[in-house]
Amino acid sequence: MRVGCPKEIKNHEYRVGLTPAAAREYVAHGHQVMIESGAGAGIDASDEDYAAVGASIAATAEEVFAAAEMIVKVKEPQPSEWAQLKQGQILYTYLHLAPDPKQTEGLIASGVTGVAYETVTDAHGGLPLLAPMSEVAGRLSVQAGARALEKACGGRGVLLGGVAGVASGRVAIIGGGVVGKQAAKMALGLGADVTILDRSISRLRDLDDLFEGRVKTAFSTPTAVEETVFTADLVIGAVLIPGATTPKLVTREMLSGMKKGAVLVDVAIDQGGCFETSHATTHAEPTFEVEGIVHYCVANMPGAVPITSTNALNNATLPFGLALADRGLAALTADPHLLAGLNVHRGKVTNRAVAEALGKPFVDAAEALKA
Repeated sequence: MRVGCPKEIKNHEYRVGLTPAAAREYVAHGHQVMIESGAGAGIDASDEDYAAVGASIAATAEEVFAAAEMIVKVKEPQPSEWAQLKQGQILYTYLHLAPDPKQTEGLIASGVTGVAYETVTDAHGGLPLLAPMSEVAGRLSVQAGARALEKACGGRGVLLGGVAGVASGRVAIIGGGVVGKQAAKMALGLGADVTILDRSISRLRDLDDLFEGRVKTAFSTPTAVEETVFTADLVIGAVLIPGATTPKLVTREMLSGMKKGAVLVDVAIDQGGCFETSHATTHAEPTFEVEGIVHYCVANMPGAVPITSTNALNNATLPFGLALADRGLAALTADPHLLAGLNVHRGKVTNRAVAEALGKPFVDAAEALKA
C-alpha cells in the first residue's frame, strides 16, 4: 500500500504521524511510504532520516494526498486537507468529530474512510490510541495551570506547592481517568492539595489506593463539583465520553462563586470541553478570561512537547496502522477493536456517539463496510 504522511498544519502543531522508526516498519512490510518534506522537523527528524529508512520525500502535501492510499496524521484534517481526501482512501488520525460539524461534513463529502485514534478500543475496555496523549495532556495540564496562576499571566498569584508557613494551592480534577490520574501525579509532585471527582466508586477506590490517601476523592455530583471548584485555585477538566460531546460540568453561573484569578484547564476541549465558558485556543494564545477566571483551552496540548508525544503516539498507533496497510478494509472487519475506530465511511457516519451528537443518520460500521 502507498502510505502518506503530510506535515501537520494546525497552529503550533509540531508532532508528525510517522517517526522514521515507524516508517521503517511500514517499508519492512512492503509498503511505499511518502513523507512531506519537513514533516519531521518538529521532532528533529530530517528528510534524510526518512530517506535512510526507505521512505520517499514529497515536496508538497498535495503530492502526498494525491498519491497515498492511506494517510497517517496526528490531528484532524484542516479544510485545505479534507478537500484533498477522496473515496477509497483511508485516513488514520485523531478526528474528534462530535463537536466539529464542518469537518464531519467535509469528510462525508470526500467519501474517505476515517479511522479515528480516539475511538479504537482494546480488550480491557480502554482507548489505547488516546491513552498516551491523555497521559501527556494530563501532566501538561498542571504545568500549564501552574504557569497561568502566576500574576503576570492573569492568575491569582498562587504557587501550587506553597512554602513553609504558607498553604499549598488547591487543585480540583474533574474526572479520574488517564488524564485525571496523571494530573494528580504532577500536582502532588508539586506539593499541591489535590481533590479528584469521579462518578465511578470503583475508580475512586482505585485512586485512593494508588495515592495512599494523599489525594482527596469525591463522588461527582453538581453539589460536589460546586463545593470543590469554589475553593480551588486550579480546576482541571478531565472528563471523557468516548466519541461524544463532553457534558458541561462547570457552568457560567458557577464562575461567580470561584476565587478571582483561579484557572480552568479544559483538557476535554477536543470533544467540546467540560466547562460551559470554554472555547478552543492555541499555543500562540492559550488563555482567555471570563468573569475574572482564566481559561486554558488549547486543543492540541501534547503538540507543545512533540518529541515525547510523537514517540508515545507512534508506539501505540503503529500496530493498528500496519494492520490497515497490510490488509486494507479487511483489517477493520477482522478486528472489532479497530472497527470501533471507524467514524466515517463512503459518506456515512459509522460511530453512534458522533451521529447522535451531530444529528446525523447512523450506519453500523460493519454494515457500512459490507455495503
